[in-house]
Amino acid sequence: MLLEHRGKRPVVPESAYVAPSAVLCGAVVLGERARVLHGAVLTAENGEVRTGADVVVMENALVRGRAAHPALLGDAVLIGPHAHVNGATVEDEVFVATGASLFPGAVAGTGAELRINSVLHVNSRLAPGTVVPIGWIAAGDPAQLFSPDRHEELWELQRGLDFPGTVYGSPRGTPMRDIMARQADFYGAHRDDRLLGE
Repeated sequence: MLLEHRGKRPVVPESAYVAPSAVLCGAVVLGERARVLHGAVLTAENGEVRTGADVVVMENALVRGRAAHPALLGDAVLIGPHAHVNGATVEDEVFVATGASLFPGAVAGTGAELRINSVLHVNSRLAPGTVVPIGWIAAGDPAQLFSPDRHEELWELQRGLDFPGTVYGSPRGTPMRDIMARQADFYGAHRDDRLLGE
């Protein structure tokens, strides 16, 4: 499904494939031979989504572009099922496994691997060729790797990465009611989306 959002339309080259149940919304530009499989969503609410050539976005993955952090996928990238790439840059030949999450301002360097359910935190930079093990978290610039049982150490680093400011534009401690009122207004812009003919 192709949707125009805020006057922006997806661009799909003839060599690409978008499954009938996938969604491309707004300023999404696919590279040559890109493949977007069933249930995947590439959405550019207020920032671009752009893929390189030979990119595969698998079933039920989400790739979201943001104003300050477009979602940029290099060449020969795999985005696994149920993965979440939100305002991140994924350089060439990166493997993003099932359920992995990359947050705004994150950069996964060339040839990196983010294994099942791993996380690349906001404003973090993963060096080329780095492997993030299953369920681990990479945070910082340059990214350090943390196993899930090292939450206290991770929090010491993570606090300075400014998740609420980067993702919501709000300082830490802003009431959830205020954040969600703004989020509801922001995503309400989808009410004006227009389905594009095939």
